[in-house]
Amino acid sequence: MTRPLSSYVLDRWFVPEEGLADIPSAIDGRIVARASTLGIDMAAVVHHGRTVGGPALRAMTFHERADRLRALAAHLSAHKDALAALAAETGATRRDNVFDIDGGIGTLFAYASRGRRELPAERFVMEGGTEPLSKDGSFLGLHVMTPLRGVAVHVNAFNFPCWGMLEKLAPALLAGVPVITKPATATAYVAEAVMRLIVEADLLPKGALQFLCGAAGTLLDHLTGQDVLSFTGSAATSRALRDHPAVSRHAVRFIAERDSLNAAVLGPDAVAGTPEFDLFVKEVVREMTVKAGQKCTAIRRVIVPRAQEAAVIGALAKQLSAVAIGDPRREDVRMGPLASLSQRAATRAAVREIAREAEIVFGDPDSVAIVGGDAAAGAFMGPVLLRCPDPLRAVAPHAVEAFGPVATVMAYDDLDDAVTLVAKGEGSLVASVVTADDGHADALVFGIAAHHGRVHVLDRDSAKASTGHGSPMPGLVHGGPGRAGGGEELGGLRGVFHYLQRTAIQGSPRRLSALTRTWLPGAPAAVTAEHPFRRDFDALAVGDTVETPSRTITVADIEHFAGFTGDTFYAHMDEDAAAANPFFPGRVAHGYLILSFAAGLFVDPAPGPLLANYGLDALRFLKPVSPGDAIRVRLTVKHKQPARKPEYGEVRWDVEVFNQDGDTVARYDLLTMSARTGAAPAA
Repeated sequence: MTRPLSSYVLDRWFVPEEGLADIPSAIDGRIVARASTLGIDMAAVVHHGRTVGGPALRAMTFHERADRLRALAAHLSAHKDALAALAAETGATRRDNVFDIDGGIGTLFAYASRGRRELPAERFVMEGGTEPLSKDGSFLGLHVMTPLRGVAVHVNAFNFPCWGMLEKLAPALLAGVPVITKPATATAYVAEAVMRLIVEADLLPKGALQFLCGAAGTLLDHLTGQDVLSFTGSAATSRALRDHPAVSRHAVRFIAERDSLNAAVLGPDAVAGTPEFDLFVKEVVREMTVKAGQKCTAIRRVIVPRAQEAAVIGALAKQLSAVAIGDPRREDVRMGPLASLSQRAATRAAVREIAREAEIVFGDPDSVAIVGGDAAAGAFMGPVLLRCPDPLRAVAPHAVEAFGPVATVMAYDDLDDAVTLVAKGEGSLVASVVTADDGHADALVFGIAAHHGRVHVLDRDSAKASTGHGSPMPGLVHGGPGRAGGGEELGGLRGVFHYLQRTAIQGSPRRLSALTRTWLPGAPAAVTAEHPFRRDFDALAVGDTVETPSRTITVADIEHFAGFTGDTFYAHMDEDAAAANPFFPGRVAHGYLILSFAAGLFVDPAPGPLLANYGLDALRFLKPVSPGDAIRVRLTVKHKQPARKPEYGEVRWDVEVFNQDGDTVARYDLLTMSARTGAAPAA
């Protein structure tokens, strides 16, 4: 397998013929692929993404793009075994591939689900509510988010050739921004295999995704303020990208996830013999050995109470000594080699630098026994554990990242010391706090939170379900301040919003309602002779309204409701006690009685297109209703969008309940499902 790897640009495969760089196997050093981008017109690549991919993606709704991601994830899932076999050449074991391959595909599924569930069937997002800009409500403001009109350039690291690519492109494509992705050359043959499967699936529009296998060349020269540059890797490369003339001149959006000296802190209560002590040791060993420690989220600093330092070192050494190292294709091997000989050399050099202020207490960076593989030509290195005797004064253990199976134990005397030690890392992606004590957890979590993108709290209660210190999750932010790069990825829709422009729009309620396809208070409403519940989804129009007659609420109604429901709260049953309450003039109707009576006023009881009520949003009781008050309802179609199944659609109704004086006593959004044209009503 010494073929040249291909790039996918301008909707076709480009096979390089010159400038080819050899890519060796991490297992035995043989050449497994060659890569180069010489001959690719980078200006044309960027132009193609902007002019072909961008318009095609923006023509689709969020839901349509989410459906493509889901189908793509399903297609890749059918080829996981082939990808895993190829990934072994990078040093990845079967356990490692759960994080890389399964994790990457899982992220596609996660964003597909969020896109369908949390984003509208539109080409824009309306963010938040309206802002009144005039006393009479005739002039409003709101915020919309629309896709940038450029490209997203993704520069990925070598350690996760599958996940690293997919976790970036999922939110970008969902946002409607075309992607130009560039994997690290050392493991690019795995990324190329993923890209071939994506092209084979033929699910994405032309120009939506391009792939560069080799150097970026002049790519960044062509970026503008409508583009996004997202990078994972070293601090040095991050600085070079951030300071690129085009990036700084055009204020290109820059997202960086880089070097991070992540910590795990053992609470003072977690002494040897407790579940938390054992969990802590297990977590550190896992983070040192998964992907041979080549994870941006791996534990580099092991921060423990001084009284537990010796016990922690002993327990770690015992478990690390049992780790079988060798050919990752073997079932009995738990840790494979590093990704390359150059990576091993860099890790060994980092260990030597840390060792100036620490002592090696387990392992030998220059020698390791392996099971299978080629010890001379492969990039094998065993776990190395160091101990820093004076961590508050030391520099290198907090500043030098050995990007491999390496960690340094540091002892603290009190929780303030522990917080100080964590902060000396100058910003990290993640830290773990392992304790069963509420006070210790409070002091540690809020003491270190400002320095981290994520804090993982582990104890006996969460151990079984915990996803682990080193696993970024699609719904949570992945990134960190300071040394970690100051960027954010994932985080649910936060990751999508990086690729959207937030714009304030001002106008009349009528104009803004028309622009957003959402009825806003103050916009015209069409009171219909036919009840809107009698209209199917496709016949309903935003702004369709029904106004009900009124109903007077009596003491007997309140007492009957109290007796029937069991809600005998004094404000509904005791005149004197209710009058003493600062919020009520005397006995008042239950809030849920108001909702129930409101439904009785506006519901059309006969079978029809309206299939189900599935919830309420933004419910507020704004004014008490006393016995003798009369309530009426205005029900308006606020927004509508298709559902996942074609037989029905989702309708959001604005419900406003008034009293006899025209004052609003309650307001909320009613959520329903309505049948679509030609679909039979549900039984």
